Parts: sequence; structure tokens; C-alpha cells
Amino acid sequence: MDMILRSILSLFLIIIVGVIGRKRNIITPETNKGLIDLLLRILLPFMIVSSFSFSYDDSIKMNVFKSFYFSLIAYLIIIGISLLLTKPIKDEKRTILHFANVFTNTGYIGFPILNVIYGPEAVIYGSIFNMFFVLFLWSYGIMIFKGKMAKEELKKEVVKALLNPSVLAVYIGVTMMVFNLKFPELVLNSIKAVGSMTGPLSMIIVGAIFANVDIKGHLKDWTIYYGILMKMVFIPAILCLIAVIIGDRSVVTNSIIILASMPSAAMTSIFAENFNLKKDYATMITVVTTLISLLTIPVLLRYII
Repeated sequence: MDMILRSILSLFLIIIVGVIGRKRNIITPETNKGLIDLLLRILLPFMIVSSFSFSYDDSIKMNVFKSFYFSLIAYLIIIGISLLLTKPIKDEKRTILHFANVFTNTGYIGFPILNVIYGPEAVIYGSIFNMFFVLFLWSYGIMIFKGKMAKEELKKEVVKALLNPSVLAVYIGVTMMVFNLKFPELVLNSIKAVGSMTGPLSMIIVGAIFANVDIKGHLKDWTIYYGILMKMVFIPAILCLIAVIIGDRSVVTNSIIILASMPSAAMTSIFAENFNLKKDYATMITVVTTLISLLTIPVLLRYII
């Protein structure tokens, strides 16, 4: 549990670096946009490829297959729950909260927790869940922010999503997994080194955005508190209840529930910045859910382990 707390606290230290960088004008708005492009087009794809660079034996092949369809089902359930729970909220805030509910901080918090609790085997299942994160992020995630689209525009966005650098990285990763391919050690180490910058840089970006957020103004907004309850309490509780009902408390199921219960992904504020849609509000949700996870994650783990 100490490892988990350290992982979450380290996020805040890195966010503070971003805040200081913005306050001192080291990170300008133009610099931050450049950092976002670097993150989305280079670092994130490298991280995805490296997440598939694992070895597994025959004994867990069935669990790997199980994690594929369980991850897909989990995302569909979360999307359905979120659409219902966000109905009382209107306009752009609903867009932000729905995105925040669906997309969680799998890589920088989720994977270390899985490794501490269950070991490398759970990280494999987490990589499958992360694959669906990427696929949904660059298709459904874009649709969330763009709203309803015409058929032709939707086709273009789907094609764009399928050719996105992060999704191309998933294709490479899946091919490696299916055919048991491996990069030479030197190449793999380089890929991992580049990919490992994703987490810290995403938090620096969030910190730079957070530096100009009107915290007091948002604390008077009831939707912030409702959003936290949805993301960190209601959705994890419903997923746990479903696991109890179907009688499956396996490592695969628990790993997926843990990842789905993580705080909102940094991509919430990064996408909001990209689409110029309530970026301050999105950043508050990202930072506050990460803070609240110091309390909710230990409670969740105590229940499901």
C-alpha cells in the first residue's frame, strides 16, 4: 500500500513542477501545445508498443483472451453507466465528465498498482485493457468532444483514428503478441526509455494548465463534487457489484476493475485544451480525482483482494 501512495503522491509533485514552470513563464501556452503534440504523436505510441513487450506462457493464454472481451465489455458498461449518471448535467460540463468517467489513468497509476498487488501477470491483462483505452480514446473519445457528426465526417474521423500514431502502435503491439515477436534488446530499451516519459510529461502538462485555474470558483460548482462521486465511487461500486453477481473474482476481473477505478486520465485536460472546451474545468476534475484516489484506491483494494 505504501508503494501505491507513493505513486499517487509522486503525481502531485510532478504536477507542481508544471505549475511552477507555467507561473515562471518557462512553459508558455505555445510551449504547452508543443508538449501536447510531442506526447500524443511520439511518447504515447512508444509507451504502447513497450507495453506489449512481454513474455507469457501457455498457462495464461486463456486469461489473455479473457482479458480481451472482459476489457471491451467493461468499457461498454462504463460508457452506459456514465451516459445515465451524467444526464442531470448539461452542455460542455457533461462532455468533460463523461470523458473523465470513461478514460482513466491506467499507465502512470494503474500499472504500478497491478504490479504491486498481483505481479507481472496482471500487467499483461492491464496491457490489453490499455489497448482498448487507446482504441476508444482515438475514436469514441474524439466523438465525445466533437459531438454529433455527419455520416461522412464520422467516417473521416474513424479513418483518422485507425491511422492515429497511438492506434498504429496498438497494431504493432498486437502483431508482436500474436506472433511472439521481440525487438532486439537495444531497440526495446530505447522504446521503453522514450515511452517512460509519457507519465511525467502528461502530469507536467496538467500542472501547466492547472496553474491558471480559478480553484475557488470551481469549488462552488456542485457538478465537480458529483463528478468525483461518479468517477471514484459509483462506477467502481457498480463494477464490483457486477463481478459479485456473475461470481467472477479472478485476477483478470480484478485487474480490469482496478484500472477502471483509477482517477481520470490526464488526457481529459489535454483533449479539453486541444478542443478548447472548458480546459480549466477538465483540469480540476483530473487533479481532484487523483487527490481523492489516495482515499478510494486503498478502500477498493481492501474490498476486492
